Amino acid sequence: MYLNHFGLKELPFTLTPNTNFYVDLPCHHEAFQVLTTALKMGEGFIKVTGEVGTGKTLICRKLLNELGDNFIAAYIPDPYLSPEELRWALACELGMPHSDKVDQQQLMQKLQKHLLSLAKEGKSVVLIVDEAQALPFESLEALRLFTNLETEQKKLVQVVLFAQFELDARLAKPELRQLRQRISFAYKLRPLTPKEIDMYVDRRLMKAGFDEPRRLFNARAVKVLAKASRGIPRLVNVLCHKALMLCYGKGQNEVNKKHLNGAINDTDDATVTQSFEPKLVGAVVFGCCSVGAAILWWLQGGTYS
Repeated sequence: MYLNHFGLKELPFTLTPNTNFYVDLPCHHEAFQVLTTALKMGEGFIKVTGEVGTGKTLICRKLLNELGDNFIAAYIPDPYLSPEELRWALACELGMPHSDKVDQQQLMQKLQKHLLSLAKEGKSVVLIVDEAQALPFESLEALRLFTNLETEQKKLVQVVLFAQFELDARLAKPELRQLRQRISFAYKLRPLTPKEIDMYVDRRLMKAGFDEPRRLFNARAVKVLAKASRGIPRLVNVLCHKALMLCYGKGQNEVNKKHLNGAINDTDDATVTQSFEPKLVGAVVFGCCSVGAAILWWLQGGTYS
């Protein structure tokens, strides 16, 4: 790839939510502060919503990595769970053995007993659900009932929901008003501003090993990037990676507007800023492979949400 050409130690714009590449942008910083403050206060439900690709999963991973020793995290990445599966998932995350001989009522009793034991040890349990907009209605209700488990002083389970905006539409329905009223802290992730995108690109390049005094992406390229990505970090990553490949394929050392336009033309969800020749994207990486093939290789690294 282009690592040696640009003096990089690793790929700076992969789609995997790698917390080593977390950039403390204002909106992400605020979301993280809301989460940590609410958890310290012992609130029952906390919600973080955002458009696809705005960094919810990255913030979720950061939260999991930085919870204090007095917290025990139960992480549910797959929301397509029935209430029964959700209860067993929580039990297994807390180290309780699965048994087909235990019915749901007995399971809830065992869960409550285990949670009370953890509370006596000074431990707080946090159930973190990613992609929560996909939870079935019955499972959302089961989550609400988890927060009924409490002592006179505190909730035995706190629930953090990371979701797309579709969750807000679901929670607006009358049948979910009880759960909606229990969400005491909520944060909506917004798209990045052009200035934040400029900082985001530079910081990720620095974390990947770029230490030259010059800029790798010139100002006009960043301006095009901001408009085409609509401030969505995932799209910023996709476009930057493709632009770097185009720049490398041309044997150049600075990403310019033409490279960004080529990347935009090769990306379905990017906002096209002007008309240009698609052939720019064709012959990259010594003319031996197409951008599409190289990107397919890169995308095997994972997802960014």
